[in-house]
Amino acid sequence: MAENANNRLEALSDGVFAIAMTLLVIEVRPPVTDTIATTADFWQALAHVIPGIGAFILSFIIIFITWVNHHGAINLIPRTSASFIFANGLLLLTVAFIPFPTALLGEFVVTDHAAPAVVLYNVVLAFQAVAWILFSRTALTNHLTKDENAARTLRRMGRNGYFAFALYSLLALAAFWLPLPVAVVTTATWMVWLVMAFRAKHA
Repeated sequence: MAENANNRLEALSDGVFAIAMTLLVIEVRPPVTDTIATTADFWQALAHVIPGIGAFILSFIIIFITWVNHHGAINLIPRTSASFIFANGLLLLTVAFIPFPTALLGEFVVTDHAAPAVVLYNVVLAFQAVAWILFSRTALTNHLTKDENAARTLRRMGRNGYFAFALYSLLALAAFWLPLPVAVVTTATWMVWLVMAFRAKHA
């Protein structure tokens, strides 16, 4: 079987995904022991860690779903081009950046000044949608897919990208006024993407 021209690109991408997933957990820090004098203090301190754990789980799911989709897409694209490599690089940029808004979300989501964290989180997701649009478009424009079925799948991914861009852009705007409800909705959307990815893998 001929070697996929994107094997090295996929290897690089897998490394970026793995590092980003690992960096997420670094932001989940144990409680500061100096503030703990009793068991009740310990439970209260653990409660303050919960938002960070929630942000970690959400971002892990986001990166994992992105990896699943990326892995499936690369297998449909046996050829490459300069524009496709750069589009893939933009996608990796959004993945590598996710640990930063994740840290902000975990730190501020339950405070009175959560808006910037939730806005930035959804802006990053909107940019990731743009990256998916460019990823699929460059593959199709340069005729890199292996057959028509693969091209059809890439076109569907592009349409999903447009939908995701509109969705997360609107959520980013809404987060200026309703940060906590928007954070909940953002989490719910990725639960839907997770179910869709699972069904696609077993279709």
